[in-house]
Amino acid sequence: MKITCAKEYLKKALFFSLLITISNIASAQSQEALIRSSVDQLFDGMRSGDSSALRSVFQPQSVLTSISVNANDSVVSHQGKTEEFITAVGKPHPKKWDERIYDVKISVDGPMAIVWAPYKFYLGDTFSHCGVNVFTMIKTGQGWKIHAITDTRRKADCL
Repeated sequence: MKITCAKEYLKKALFFSLLITISNIASAQSQEALIRSSVDQLFDGMRSGDSSALRSVFQPQSVLTSISVNANDSVVSHQGKTEEFITAVGKPHPKKWDERIYDVKISVDGPMAIVWAPYKFYLGDTFSHCGVNVFTMIKTGQGWKIHAITDTRRKADCL
């Protein structure tokens, strides 16, 4: 009788452990989907020239940094203002700004996430440059917002 009770207890404990594990996996996947949605909204806003859509995904005082290598093989870092970027994107362009990300990786720790997203940037249908975007995301009361973007830029060795 004691063995039967112990087996039943063990079955129930394993069942509840499995439910908790599945719940945690589903929660992590749904957080990743929400994070990815914020990032995708940025690029959709760029393609459509919609400054309001762009502004809605950034956290106040967000930071933009671009890193490249100049003709002397020196690393150059340029910091930009988010509002200037939003204004530039929102102006009419003769060719659509089309940044295409792929092989996206997302890591989440509570209210913070990092998104690693290689990209290729096109002006209309013409390839311009490539690199990697790294987004630092913060979970706010209004959803996941971009706290910072650091990107690399190059014209060669694009996958």
